[in-house]
Amino acid sequence: MHADELPIEIPLVRGLLEEQFPEWAALPLTGVPSMGTDNALYRLGRDLVVRLPRIEWATGGIEKDFRWLPLLAPLLPVAIPVPLARGRPGAGFPWEWGVYSWLPGENPDLGSGGPELALDLARLTRALREIDAMGAPASRRGKPLATQDERARQALFEVPEATGAWEAALGVPDWDGPPVWLHADLLPGNLLVRAGRLAGVIDFAVAGVGDPACDLIPAWSVLGGDARHIFRREAGIDDDTWARGRGWALSIGLIALPYYRETNPAFAAVARHMIEQALADPNVCS
Repeated sequence: MHADELPIEIPLVRGLLEEQFPEWAALPLTGVPSMGTDNALYRLGRDLVVRLPRIEWATGGIEKDFRWLPLLAPLLPVAIPVPLARGRPGAGFPWEWGVYSWLPGENPDLGSGGPELALDLARLTRALREIDAMGAPASRRGKPLATQDERARQALFEVPEATGAWEAALGVPDWDGPPVWLHADLLPGNLLVRAGRLAGVIDFAVAGVGDPACDLIPAWSVLGGDARHIFRREAGIDDDTWARGRGWALSIGLIALPYYRETNPAFAAVARHMIEQALADPNVCS
């Protein structure tokens, strides 16, 4: 997916386990199909998963996971990964990596989420906002929406009809409240559902504190129609934050679509869907 991505295959992962965690080295090891872009996942036995950064810019996620996930887990209404073992460089792999608990569930289909999933997502975002932000890291997606402008504009040639909506989103006032906790990457690939309910959330690599608007992107990816309105009402979102959230969904879609069209078609489909939904939303600014 990336020009300078490190190739990761089962023999490499097996070698790391044999070298550093021999107690797990004999367990079955299989690649996990994923639309993720920054990390490779390998299921280890029934209850574990190995997570390895694909590229240098993703390497900080391991440190963040082991520092913050144990603190966040008891404060959230759904399961999140439990970091179990922190691997070091070795066997030809240059970065830290980790072994985590395996969470059961399936990624939701685009636009498929109903009222129950909307309520679960609202509970999650409220719970995140209520966590003490003292000492927490800043999220790069918790910054003003204008930080997306350069890359979003470069992508507007793909979807020129989105220009007006994007410029309107940039005109929405920035968040003026205290920074709050956010996951910042609640895309379908990071949500796990069972029987229509939110069962787990993974990939906290860009989690941190900032503007809560970015955590509204499920409204334009996995939710639709009445479920979208339920999510907004139950999450207690004001007009400006909702408009910025729509802007985040639009910008993430615009930036990702040309970049991943050929290398990650599943994620490109998510990007295309978010663009379409943000533009079709009857409340969209134009």
